[in-house]
Parts: sequence; C-alpha cells; structure tokens
Amino acid sequence: MAVIETERLRKYYGKARGIEDVTLTVEEGEIFGFIGPNGAGKSTTIRTLLNYIFPTGGTARVFGLDIVEDSAQIRAQVGYLPGEVGYYDDMSVEALMQYAAGFYQGGYSEHRPRIDELLDIFELDRRRKIHALSQGNKKKVGIVQALLHRPRLLILDEPTSGLDPLMQTRLFEVLAGEHKRGATIFFSSHVLSEVQKFCHRVAIIKEGRILRVEEVEKLRHGLFQKVRVVFRQAGGDEGAGGGEAGVAAQAQALDLPGVVHRAVDGRTVELLFSGDVNELVRRLARHDLESLWLEEPPLEEVFLHYYEKEGR
Repeated sequence: MAVIETERLRKYYGKARGIEDVTLTVEEGEIFGFIGPNGAGKSTTIRTLLNYIFPTGGTARVFGLDIVEDSAQIRAQVGYLPGEVGYYDDMSVEALMQYAAGFYQGGYSEHRPRIDELLDIFELDRRRKIHALSQGNKKKVGIVQALLHRPRLLILDEPTSGLDPLMQTRLFEVLAGEHKRGATIFFSSHVLSEVQKFCHRVAIIKEGRILRVEEVEKLRHGLFQKVRVVFRQAGGDEGAGGGEAGVAAQAQALDLPGVVHRAVDGRTVELLFSGDVNELVRRLARHDLESLWLEEPPLEEVFLHYYEKEGR
C-alpha cells in the first residue's frame, strides 16, 4: 500500500514558486529520503502534505486519505518533526508532553511510559522550562513529541540539525526501532551521508521540482566510480615526454566517455567515472602506473555532479 501519493502537487506563494509538479509515491514500511539543498522545496512539500499550507494545484493522499478533506485523520497517525521547533517558552518539558499527548487517543496516561523512555534516551530534564533549553535540546523535545504515540508514519524535516554526533546516533537507533515496528519514515535532509546510510529510496528535488526518484544503492553503484591513478614520473609510451608535462598528457589521454570530473595533482589523476570500466582499463594499460585505486564515491559527490547535470 502507498502511504504517500502525490500527483503534480504545486504550491505557489503569490507569484513565488514553492513546489512545482511534485509527483512521488512512498510505500508502506519504506524509509524514503527527500534530498536537496536548503530552499529546494522540501519543507514546503511536507507542510503541504500535512495541510499546514494549502496546495495551489495537484493532488496528494496520505494513507489513501485526501490531505485537505481528511487532514485530522491523517495527523492522528503521523509523527511530525519540523525543521525548526517552537513551543510555549514558559511550559516545562513535562507540561509540554502532557499537552502533546492529549491530542492522541489514550492521552498522557497511556503514552507516559513511552515518553519516559524517550526522555531518558535523549537525556532531557522534564522539569526544565522550554526557554531554558538550548536549540539542540529543543530539537530533542520535538523528536520525543513526534515519536510519543508510535505513529504509522514519521515525517522528519532535517531531524539531525542542531544535534551533536552522539544524539544523532541515538536518533537513528530509535528510528531503526520504529521502522522494525512497521513505521514508514519520510526523511528530509540536505546531509546526504545520512540519507545514504538510512534510506531505501530517495527523491532529488531542485527549485521545487523532482529531478529523479531512485534507490540509494542504484544511485551510487549504478552511475559512478571514483578513480585515482598515480603515474610513474616518466611519460608514457605515447610520446608524452617526462615529468609533469608527460603526466598531464597521460591524463589527457584519459579523456574518454564517462569521465564527468578530472583533477590532476602532480603524478596523481582523480576521475569521477560513469562509463565502461573495461575501456578505462584499456586506456590505463597503455601507461606505466605506480598505483590504481577505484571505489564507490560518497553519495554527496554523486549527487553534486548529477544535480549540476540535471539542473541545466
């Protein structure tokens, strides 16, 4: 079953573009990444899905329910963490949790064991006033509020922003537990290493438009390899000559289809390569090499080159 379905979803603020023709599907039990830089339209999409802002056009359904007509039913089953959290400053953490739990069936008494567990995990003092909390601790309060009722769908907008590395690790451990329980997770981020480790599929968004929806493994494995070649000092057997000039000529010989980036530093040449690896090896075999190194690049590097290409 599709938990989230959008079809040409649009949102404009007057004449200013928010999102344009966003079409995607998130399946039940999936961990879905929504990636792009700040201002790409990630938060606008999320706020539209939750009916905090009204769409300009298109359609969207969550749990098969219309996001406008059935928004109350949808929110009862969703845990939402906004990118920036804001609460009543004079409330204590405990009072806020009592207030938040009251919106869900069973109220505070039913959800208190889960709240206590999460407050302990994220090292929050329930007696502290909201105004006395750091931004990182306010974010942790938002995480607890999103998780306290064990929602079917978690929508997280830049969830690690403001968290130290230890708390980021704890957050992902908690989310892994929620996923094992059966929750679907929709995860917005511009920190691509997080998405690479955690998500099954990703949607790439730029300037309000979806560029591509792809499995994380296919996005990384199927497109690029990172190659580093260290030539010996002398020029190769194509008559390039010795020294760095010879190496530069050797590097130029590697100008073959699939090389999307090339950097030369002394005798070392680094490539981001998406072509036929057999052709690459044939070209390299013409030269005298000191070492050859190939690996899968981090998603950040793949994303930046893909983004530049598709965004033109």
